This record gives sequence, C-alpha cells and structure tokens, in this order.
Amino acid sequence: MQPHRFPALRRARPALLLFIAIKALCLAVLFLWAQLAGRDAYQLLSARWDSLWYVRVVEQGYDFTLTAPDGRVLSDMAFFPLLPWLEEGLSAITPLGPADAGVLISAIASLAAAWGIFRVVDHLYGERAALFTVAVWAALPVAIVQSMAYSESLFTALAAWALYAVLRANWLLAGVLAALAGLTRPVGLAVAAALWVAAIVSWRTSDDRPRRVAGMVLAPLGAAGYVLWVGQQTGSFFGYLDVQKAWGNGFDGGVAFAQFIGERLSSPAFPAGVGLLVGVALVGWLYAKGVRQGQPAPLLTYCAIVVALALCSSGFFGSKPRLLMPAFPLLIPLGLALARARTRVAWSVVLAAAAVAAVYGAFWLHGSGPP
Repeated sequence: MQPHRFPALRRARPALLLFIAIKALCLAVLFLWAQLAGRDAYQLLSARWDSLWYVRVVEQGYDFTLTAPDGRVLSDMAFFPLLPWLEEGLSAITPLGPADAGVLISAIASLAAAWGIFRVVDHLYGERAALFTVAVWAALPVAIVQSMAYSESLFTALAAWALYAVLRANWLLAGVLAALAGLTRPVGLAVAAALWVAAIVSWRTSDDRPRRVAGMVLAPLGAAGYVLWVGQQTGSFFGYLDVQKAWGNGFDGGVAFAQFIGERLSSPAFPAGVGLLVGVALVGWLYAKGVRQGQPAPLLTYCAIVVALALCSSGFFGSKPRLLMPAFPLLIPLGLALARARTRVAWSVVLAAAAVAAVYGAFWLHGSGPP
C-alpha cells in the first residue's frame, strides 16, 4: 500500500518520531546508568514491583498470595487481567517469556497511546498543539514507566483512543475500548464515565440512539465484570475492596496524602513537602486551565476522575506520579502554550524536559522506583 493511503498516520508521523526519540534517550541514559552502577537495566524494566505480580498472574493464575512482614495477606487479584492475558497470549505464540512480553506490549502500547493522544488533541486544537502535547507526555519526569512491563501505557492507549471515538461519536468503538480499559486498571471507569457524559449531553441532538445506548452498556462491563468476579471468588460483594485494603489502598478523600505532606512539612524533609504541594497545585492549575480553554466535557470528566483517584486515595504515595500519567488532558494547556511559543523557545523546553526525564527516570529506577 502507498503511504498516501494512511493520511492519519502520515499526519502524526512527526509526533511519533519525536516520541520515539525521547524514549530512546530515556532508555539510553537508563542503560548507561545501570552499566556504571553494575545493575541490569532490562531487569529494572521487566522484573520489579508490579511487573512481577503480572507475571505471577500468568504463571499461577489468580491464586497467588504473599504474606507481608506486618502480617497482611497480599493477593494478586489486586491486578486487573488484560495485561497478563496479553502477556500470556504473546508468550504462547513467540519465544518470549511473560516478563519480556510485558516489555514489548508496553513499548507498542506507549506508541499507540502517543498516537491516540495526538489524534485527540489534533481533533480539538490542531496538529502543532498535538505534537507538543505528545512531546510533553513523552518527557514527563516519570515517563520511564511507559517502557516498563506495567499497565499504564496500555491503559492510556485504550483511554486515548476511546476518548477520540467519543469525540467522533463512534459509540460502539468507544464502548468496546472503554470496556477493555476497565479490564486494565480500576480507573477504567473514568473512561466509561466520559462516554456516559458525552452520550447524555448530546442525547437530544442525536439520531443515533441505539448505538449510543449500546456503547453506554458496553463501557463499564470490563471493570464491573472483574470486580464482581473478585467478589464471587472471595465470597464477598466487596471482595475487591477487601483485596485493595490489604494492600493499603482505599479512597479516603485525600486525608492520608494530606497527612503525608504535612509530616514532611514539619520535618527535615520540608523541601519534599513543599515540592509535593507545588505538584498538587500545578495539577489543579492545569485542570482549571483546561476548563477555561474549553476542553470537551468527556475529557474533563475522564481527567477529573483519574486525578481524584490518584490524589485522594491512600496507599504508597510514591506511586502517585505514575497514577497521574494517564491524565493526559492535563498536558493539553502545556501543548497549546508550546505551540504558540517561538519555535526556538518551544524546542528548547522540549529538549530540556527530555533531558530531565532521562536523568530522573534512571535515578528513580535505581532508587525507590514506581511501586
């Protein structure tokens, strides 16, 4: 087939090439850092923290538990099934093991996510804004997670393309993608909520109600189905919440996170507390900026739920930056600002952000990392 038969891909090509270049820089720095530190960089990407739990799901099914030092019983039912299903399927048809399959899936999914983000932003604000939004997403300080055997890249890809389908009123496709997102992470319900909001808001002006209703029915089935299955396996309707509670996770409206920040502000770790406050304020400012710039209701709904679940839940607070990664609508104001800036200024910012992401990502994975 001739290249001109793929105009959408051709339009996104510069953004995707830029995304690949930034990812390559981040990986190059990571591997160089690991060599100097005597570590295995690939193992940092494929076989640590959550990636190990996904492999256990593949190898042992949802029948693995681990007793923590404090006596808590941790179950692999905390991890949604789509990524391990894909790892298992890819391992069955290739020589790759589950962990290796997870890295490959993440690499492909991150590129699909970048393309989906481009399509959403291009549809709303044009090609230049889309290019820079993709660049910012690629150069987030914790963007190295996009290259790990984690589910963030897969979820973001499904969410971005589902939101694009919603914006194009392709209700059936949006419903299927939302259901798959719901099988990837619990925050998949944010995608379903975005579809529902769009469908309800435009209900009176549409003559496509059967497809709209079908999409609305499909959208929550992934997340709801898995949660109900866990409840059936545990013998409790609230079984999934019980599993998460054992992991120390739960929605408390941000109380635990506020206490965490307060403890740092009143300790020698005061600079870290200030940094966290600045980060939370920046998230709030970017969301408000998106509202003022007229982002569509589906994007605002999706983004609000992702941010709320990330910031207002208890659990390991070091994971919050990666939990915010799927909230790409927060980056659209930055993409628009760079698109309007002078070319030299815009590209200087992108290069600086990419360098910071590369260095911080390597430092992060060699330290506390993204549990």
